[in-house]
Amino acid sequence: RALSLSRLAYDMESLVSPMLAAALLTVISFHWLFGGTVIGFLCSAALVVSVRIPQSRAVEIASGIYAKTFRGISIYLRTPRLLGLLGLNLSAAAASSMVIVNTVVYVENKLGRPSSDVPFALAAFGFGSMLMALLLPRLLDQRPDRPAMLFGSSLMAVALCAGSILSAIGGPSEWPAFLVTWFVIGLGYSMTLTPSG
Repeated sequence: RALSLSRLAYDMESLVSPMLAAALLTVISFHWLFGGTVIGFLCSAALVVSVRIPQSRAVEIASGIYAKTFRGISIYLRTPRLLGLLGLNLSAAAASSMVIVNTVVYVENKLGRPSSDVPFALAAFGFGSMLMALLLPRLLDQRPDRPAMLFGSSLMAVALCAGSILSAIGGPSEWPAFLVTWFVIGLGYSMTLTPSG
C-alpha cells in the first residue's frame, strides 16, 4: 500500500507541478517563480541535512577499486530474483522512454497536432499509472506480485506493438488510439514498477 501511495504521489506531482507553474505564471513573472523554486530546493536540502542517520558498523570487503566497483553488480547478477527484476525494470525503462522521448515528436510531427496537445498525451500516461497505483493494493491482496509485474511488462509490450500498428494504419482515429495506447502503457508501467519499490 505504501508503494502504491508513493507511486500515486510521484505521478500526481508530475501532473500537478506543470499546471501549478502555469497558473502561477499568470500572476507572477518567471523570475519570481524560479526564485520560489530555489527557496523550495534550499528548504528541502535543509530538511535532508537535518535528518540524523544512525551509525552502522563498517564491514571489511575487498579493497581494490575494481573489486569495490563490480562487487554490487556481481551480487545483483548472481541473485536470480534480482536478475528478473532487472529485466522488468528494463522493460519499464524501454516503454517509458518511448513516452518521454517520442510524445512531443509524435504529437506534433506525425499527428500534426498543436503543442498544446502534448500535455494531454502525457496526462493519459500519468492517469493510467495513477489508476493502477490505486487498484494495485486490492489486486495484490488476491494475487502474488510476480505475476502482476510480469503481466504489466507484457501489457506495455502489447500496447507498444498495437500502437505501432495503429500508427502505420493512421486515419482520423489515430489521436484517440494514441491516447489509449499511452494510457495502457501507464497502466503496465505502474503495475510493473510499483510492487518492486
